[in-house]
Amino acid sequence: MNADQLLDGLDPEQRIVAESLRGAVRVLAGAGTGKTRAITHRIAYGVATGVFTESKVMAITFTTRAAAELRGRLRRLGAGGVSSRTFHAAALSQLAFFWPQVVGGTMPRILEGKARLLGQTAESLRIRVDTATLRDLAAEIEWRKISGLSVDDYAKQNRPLPPALDLAKVVALQQGYENLKDERRQLDFEDVLLACAGMIESEPRVAQRVREQYRFFVVDEYQDVSPLQQRLLELWLGDRQDLCVVGDASQTIYSFTGASPDFLLDFPRRYPDASFVQLERNYRSTPAIVETANRLMRNQRGALSLAAADSEAGGIAPAVEAYRSDAAEAREVAARIADLVATGVRPQDIAILFRINAQSAVIGTALDDAGIAYQVRGGARFFDLPEVKQAIMMLKGATIVKTQDALFKTVSDVLRSLGWTQDPPAIGGAVRTRWESLNALMLLAEEQPNGTGLSEFVTELLERSAGQHEPTMSAVTLATLHSAKGLEWDNVFVVGLQEGLLPIGYATTDAAIAEERRLLYVGITRARKRLQLSWAATTGQRSGSNAPSRFLAELTRQTR
Repeated sequence: MNADQLLDGLDPEQRIVAESLRGAVRVLAGAGTGKTRAITHRIAYGVATGVFTESKVMAITFTTRAAAELRGRLRRLGAGGVSSRTFHAAALSQLAFFWPQVVGGTMPRILEGKARLLGQTAESLRIRVDTATLRDLAAEIEWRKISGLSVDDYAKQNRPLPPALDLAKVVALQQGYENLKDERRQLDFEDVLLACAGMIESEPRVAQRVREQYRFFVVDEYQDVSPLQQRLLELWLGDRQDLCVVGDASQTIYSFTGASPDFLLDFPRRYPDASFVQLERNYRSTPAIVETANRLMRNQRGALSLAAADSEAGGIAPAVEAYRSDAAEAREVAARIADLVATGVRPQDIAILFRINAQSAVIGTALDDAGIAYQVRGGARFFDLPEVKQAIMMLKGATIVKTQDALFKTVSDVLRSLGWTQDPPAIGGAVRTRWESLNALMLLAEEQPNGTGLSEFVTELLERSAGQHEPTMSAVTLATLHSAKGLEWDNVFVVGLQEGLLPIGYATTDAAIAEERRLLYVGITRARKRLQLSWAATTGQRSGSNAPSRFLAELTRQTR
């Protein structure tokens, strides 16, 4: 694909992004406006025109899955040599390379999580903590580090504390955790960023090598950057300004981890000579869904005004429903999904979104009763499922045996030996879930280009596993609003829109309420064709009545 072809098919604003190759560039990109298309074509166009050298470009995003998707798109556009990584992956690579030269010896071991070490610290201090408190403590440590605070600085912040712990105990536990970690020569994920930043700051030769390696930077989802990540980015750049950032302030939903839209919105102050582009043409949703999203975010800081690319597309107006209980809500949503599937809608084109994981139980029960297959996003990872691991192991073994059979037949034979059948089982539950997992592998094999060999297919499976790039399963998706970010479906049901859940009960400040609003915005903008918003008057066995979400009330006045 030549340089001119890389610009074909881009809309005028996306084309401006692609052609803005030098200096600082800020792209405000609303939901569904093709931001990933714009930045991947920008990178590929820069390589094709000779402005960028592939090996000197670093594309940064926030999840391993997103980084893998960027790599795949860039490879198809002829820029496969560009590095696409998360902040942590990039920092870890640099740290592993420079540690023996700067510190000497092998790099400390990276902790997989903080809970176990925190539990041992609590035991040594004779402080009783439960699992939930350990999770809260781990989150506080993460917030402190990415905010650039010492333990003493943290003590002055007046942060909400985990229940049953006073400030003195929280500080003692954090300090004890750091001491124990240092004694064992271990690093946690935040230490990787801190150590990498510290090494670049204190060692001129490290800074020089890093800046010689990478010249051009692109940061996706820039509204989610933390102070620590911003510090590291500035160290990578040095005194250069070849930086393109892309983000949407209305999708800032990780403030609890230290993310802040301020870096995105204040970009003009730091880079007054930067180019600025806004992507507001929404290619995902119907005009009615786009208008609902705009209405929710009107007058909010940094909010864009989206316009449906096909203003004549029409579509079904978003529905707002009230139910007497969460169980009744789940049953009715399941019934509506069953009706959709009966008319030919694929289950994988449907999602049910909610605020907290606990809501998935009653929804899953209703779907099971209706005989509808589903997968819970954020649950067990696809490539960690026992049946999937066993299938891949057997497929790897099959590569040793030289066979002339087509890929489809070879994969089919392996999966049949594990119980897969061409038709789904009549029953639901675990049996159907296992079948769906194996069938997803079969569908992947069917999607391969003609002539693909088994070894190539196995290599793709291993690459997908490493990049957490899970295949699409023929099942309805259940997901929290947080885990739904970056995804989209034709049909979306957002449930549990009542006070106490959205906004969540502990959101008491203006800033916290604003974040809950943005969460709902993320949910609304996941829908392409059909959107239903609903709430329940009662929840579980709890007495008393819920009130509809204040956000729902804003939308109801004009939606009906």
